[in-house]
Amino acid sequence: MASLADVAELVRAPAALSVPGDVLAGAAAAGRLDRRSPGLAGASVLLYWSGMAANDWADRHIDAEERPGRPIPSGRVSPTAALGISAGLTAAGLAIAGYTGGRRSLVAAASLAGAVWAYDLGAKNTPAGPAVMALCRGLNVLLGASTGRPLRALPAAATVAAHTYTVTALSQREMQGARWSLPATTLAGTAAVAAVAATGHRRPGWRGLLPGALAGWYTAQYGAAQVRAAAEPTAPRIRAAVGAGITGLPALQGALVARTGAGLLGLAVAAAAPLGRRLARKVSPT
Repeated sequence: MASLADVAELVRAPAALSVPGDVLAGAAAAGRLDRRSPGLAGASVLLYWSGMAANDWADRHIDAEERPGRPIPSGRVSPTAALGISAGLTAAGLAIAGYTGGRRSLVAAASLAGAVWAYDLGAKNTPAGPAVMALCRGLNVLLGASTGRPLRALPAAATVAAHTYTVTALSQREMQGARWSLPATTLAGTAAVAAVAATGHRRPGWRGLLPGALAGWYTAQYGAAQVRAAAEPTAPRIRAAVGAGITGLPALQGALVARTGAGLLGLAVAAAAPLGRRLARKVSPT
């Protein structure tokens, strides 16, 4: 039987710190930060973990050659158990979303779950992979907005989706390395994403400065890793850039939350970034 540590590695447990910020950014943009938001964030985490388990189940034959130490090819988690874990997490995520936010949230969560499974089972290793994964993250933001006015959250969803596209494009070359042009291109995308996140409604005092500060922090974390990857686009440098993109996302989410006026919540969301980097030393987020 798989241990709890094996399951945590299978679902990339620490990487889930990058997930609740999507929901909170969507809820803030839609004007519905309330008691339902934590429940929807919890549902989002479960759906994220289900996607990680399904990812490893789908990639088990590739991982047997490229990453034999992962839970499934190493024999620590059976393929059947991994698939069952993924299905169970999906069902739990949908149930919590429906219970917490009602029919609209259930529909949003079901759309997200469908996109996650489509990525893992079909799109991941294709040219469409980055776009489908970007869609997943955008839908995650809209899950948070499902109890409010979702149209207001579309800019935040597009911003998170654009960031995700860059990370996924890099991840497709994390075992082989890449040409310098790939991290250079994603770096340009990161700069554009940060610029969008830094703008918004002007607020008095420190609240007006906070979105720009958090967007700058995001750029420093993720951007620096991409600069190093562009200078030396080896597989380890590309993997490091992917990891920085995952663990640095809360800073971007914090900027998106802060630009709605929820400064303290934005800081709290961004605080997951250093914690995620620390935990990533124990369990890889990629």
